[in-house]
Amino acid sequence: MLTRLAIRNIVLIEALDLDFGRGLGVLTGETGAGKSILLDSLGLVLGNRADSGLVRAGEDKASVTASFEFAALPAPLFELLDDADIEVEEGEPLILRRQLKADGKSKAFVNDQGVSVGLLREMAAHLVELHGQHDDRGLVNPRGHRALLDRFADADTARVAQAWSKWRNAEAALAEAREAVETAKADQDLLLAHLSELTALEPQAGEEARLAETRADMQKGEKLSGDLDELRHIWEGSDSPLAALRVAARRLDRIAPEHPLLADALASLDRAVIEAGEAEDKLQAAAEALVHDPQALDAAETRLFELRALARKHRCEVDELPEKMREFRTALDSIEGGEAELDALEAAAKDAGQRYRAEAEALHATRVAAAMRLDEAVAGELAPLKLDAARFKTAVAELPEERWGAQGMDTVEFLISTNPGADFAPLAKIASGGELSRFILALKVALAEKGGAATIIFDEIDRGVGGAVASAIGERLARLAADGQLLAVTHSPQVAARGRTHYMIAKSSDGTVTRTSVALLDEAGRQEEIARMLSGAEVTPEARAQADRLLEGV
Repeated sequence: MLTRLAIRNIVLIEALDLDFGRGLGVLTGETGAGKSILLDSLGLVLGNRADSGLVRAGEDKASVTASFEFAALPAPLFELLDDADIEVEEGEPLILRRQLKADGKSKAFVNDQGVSVGLLREMAAHLVELHGQHDDRGLVNPRGHRALLDRFADADTARVAQAWSKWRNAEAALAEAREAVETAKADQDLLLAHLSELTALEPQAGEEARLAETRADMQKGEKLSGDLDELRHIWEGSDSPLAALRVAARRLDRIAPEHPLLADALASLDRAVIEAGEAEDKLQAAAEALVHDPQALDAAETRLFELRALARKHRCEVDELPEKMREFRTALDSIEGGEAELDALEAAAKDAGQRYRAEAEALHATRVAAAMRLDEAVAGELAPLKLDAARFKTAVAELPEERWGAQGMDTVEFLISTNPGADFAPLAKIASGGELSRFILALKVALAEKGGAATIIFDEIDRGVGGAVASAIGERLARLAADGQLLAVTHSPQVAARGRTHYMIAKSSDGTVTRTSVALLDEAGRQEEIARMLSGAEVTPEARAQADRLLEGV
């Protein structure tokens, strides 16, 4: 609830600090004293448009600070603050501040952290509910009527929301699968052609490297073929170097025992024969490895070029071609399996739709029954508020299927008829300013304030009425405020007498400067102010006596 309002340099208010408590608080004062300034100030800190005309003459800036305290921060407010990265410790007040400069520029703060004015406006809906003569929000706005009826009915809307989400997800999965199958069918011929081409070539992982190495070896053999032939001619035959070494070794072997040097020479010659033999073997192996087969070279080059061409075609590496084959096979398989999958998804979507319809129809029945109870409750409040000729109706209508949603299949709107035989119409289009405020009061009493804002403000709800009607208004305002906080700007002594706290707004002037002040009245002050409201400019003993009776009667 609103616990404190601090105003600096707003129009006629130089400096004002107001503390508020629970229950019904009434604000009274003569016409023109400045009650609207208080509401404008509160509106400013709650995100209303900044008007430089609010800055007090001669000052360069103004500010309004509003403090709110909660036993537990409402969930919607917590989510808004959490999204804005604003931390509010449990038990600490929520402080909103708005600064306005004379040039019209403004800044907004929540707990001294800079925020957008838009955030203030979003928070305002959960902090203060204002009902005035020309208010087009709150209960007047049909966009909130469905939620109000649901709260009145204690309806479990979460089940419908969950069923809606499951239905939407099932429909989305079905649509995605259909699109995939249609796309696959459209590409089926191309997929078959690609797969046939790849299957004919049958690429293998690592094949490109092996082919490239083989091709390079054969190209080297082509270049070295002449040298290899000459070497082969040298090492082959009876007159080859190796044959000569072997002959020399046999002859030396016969005479080697004759002298140690001959034995050493034989050992060296034997090593030469061995190494020459190894050289011969390696030359033979190299010749075989580098054999130049024009047909084999052509075949290797052809396959290598075909593989690389396919890789370019599919925009991948050659080693990725086997995976491409698997992808194409999977896509083709999905065309065949897609129909079966579609059948299963269609069944799931149909089932989810039926479950949503069942939940939404149950919610519809709950709303219709609650609407009848609400209509009866509001009807019981109309006569005491001098609206006995009026009728109230909660219209619950089913929407076409394309407009169903997480909140069900209904639209809800509060309608009234102010004259016998007249058609029902929206609140704002039929009721006059005074009637509208009283209709709203009757509706709020009937709704028992389930889920309302932390603070409710009624601005001159008693305009144009008096006597028993004003007493009925005061009694209902007090009833609404019993478990919360309600502030009422009033000209009615019957309403003022119901207040738990009473603030008097007054305007004074020293000849050059005019100021608006607000005072919290004690019991004597309340009696005098209510007496003034009863008698006018001159407070008479009779007025004071009547004021006492009003105060004693509550």
